Amino acid sequence: MLKEFKEFIARGNVLDLAVGVIIGGAFTSIVTALVNYIINPLIGLFLGSIDFSDFIIKVGGASFKVGSFINAIINFLIIAFVVFLIVKAVNKAIPKKEKEPTVDNVAIEVELLTEIRDLLKKEK
Repeated sequence: MLKEFKEFIARGNVLDLAVGVIIGGAFTSIVTALVNYIINPLIGLFLGSIDFSDFIIKVGGASFKVGSFINAIINFLIIAFVVFLIVKAVNKAIPKKEKEPTVDNVAIEVELLTEIRDLLKKEK
């Protein structure tokens, strides 16, 4: 069982996934800093407060942290857009595989080639 686990871990896909998770975590912290320290102050200028993450709506005894929720939405949109751009670039860089002929196409081709062969035999 230990040998199987070692083979599983040594596969390229698992290592690629681990690298992706680590880079994703680092990228998330960069995007969070971008939102908290650059985008929030810009939005806060229009709302009259500098720290947008502290934007809270109080209704009765409940406090709704709308600013934190908006931060999460902005983080998600930025990360999703960057992932979209990366996937789009990778799809452009990797050549598309040609479609393999389907069974129907192969059968038609074999039938046509057989007919051509038979016609050539008759001509001789």
